[in-house]
Amino acid sequence: MLHRVVITGMGAITPVGNSAPSTWEALKEGRSGIGKITRFDTNGYKVSVAAEVKGFEGEAYFGRAEARRLDLNVQYALVASDEAVSDANLENPGAVDPERFGVYVGSGVGGIGTYTENAYRVRDKGSHGASPFLIPAMIANMAAGSISIRHHAQGPTLPVVTACATSTNTIGEAFRAIHFGYADVILAGGTEACIIPTAIAGFTNCKALTTNPDPTTACRPFDAERNGFVMGEGACVLVLEDLDHALARHVKIYAEVVGYGNTADAYHITSPDPDAGGISRAIRLAIDEASLDPAEGLYINAHGTSTKLNDSSETLGIKKALGEEAAHAAHISSTKSMTGHMIGATGATEAMASALVLHEGVIPPTINYVTPDPMCDLDYTPNTAVEAEVEWALSTSLGFGGHNAVLALRRFER
Repeated sequence: MLHRVVITGMGAITPVGNSAPSTWEALKEGRSGIGKITRFDTNGYKVSVAAEVKGFEGEAYFGRAEARRLDLNVQYALVASDEAVSDANLENPGAVDPERFGVYVGSGVGGIGTYTENAYRVRDKGSHGASPFLIPAMIANMAAGSISIRHHAQGPTLPVVTACATSTNTIGEAFRAIHFGYADVILAGGTEACIIPTAIAGFTNCKALTTNPDPTTACRPFDAERNGFVMGEGACVLVLEDLDHALARHVKIYAEVVGYGNTADAYHITSPDPDAGGISRAIRLAIDEASLDPAEGLYINAHGTSTKLNDSSETLGIKKALGEEAAHAAHISSTKSMTGHMIGATGATEAMASALVLHEGVIPPTINYVTPDPMCDLDYTPNTAVEAEVEWALSTSLGFGGHNAVLALRRFER
């Protein structure tokens, strides 16, 4: 027996808001979270802008001792999971069987901040300089493990690491686990905290980040003047739930997850396939599983990183998968124009936005869009949100290593 899967809870810590509702309001309003880097002195760096989380105090949330043991990416994930659990009314005793309650939360680079800090300590002080919490704080599965401990989730628990596609894959794999009956409820999403000197230097030197110093124009997906992405951070966790289980609990339902595509370019370690073979196949797989009809109204939350190669190849992939007519009719936007690229957290944040588009009928904009690019000729919802009743949504993600992941969502109908 196959099970319908719905989204019943949301939690988020993002550069534009420290909750899911505040993030969504900012996205609809076209408010950017991009600014000058404050975490470290960027003197001597080619990159000076990022999309930082603002006003987050881990010690106030966890206490000083626990906060010191947790990498920032885990802190973000725990706070987002708490909000999602509360939003879905899973705090009530007996709301879910612990053995049917899972966690699928991943991170692109895990505890890179903790690792870097301890590497310097070992260099300066020898082996005694390493924290006893180094390993559990830095490993990329620890967000999932910590969430499962915190919420007593004893069911399927699986971190995914597919770079920028990470949390689209975690949601897709969680969807499959519930769809085929292995769990009733799964907390699914991703987290990232890598606005640190080492990561900024590394991404800069592989030519991924924009060197534009102006926060108001640094991230401009699909615009002809785009020249690289802006690093973001944060976490987003969604509650995926078996429909019958959700109906029995009488909880609100944001949207239904109906399809998932997962492919590889097998082309290059950082560049997407210019022929868009991998992403077009992932879109088609998600569409076919969902029986999606784009003529009924389609929104696409594009990966839309603001890099030259990604935006043009993704546009081509959408056309190949949908056909020219349907591609031009679709509402498309890149919320990265406001959040920056949250790496392992970006797919979940964009899936959340896609679900809320279906729930509310508002398309968030792609801000900073000024100069059209002939290679990017679709409707990217430039600069201002629009109201539109859409039936379907696709959320697309492409990751270093050639990973492609796509989710198909549908407006919920009983």
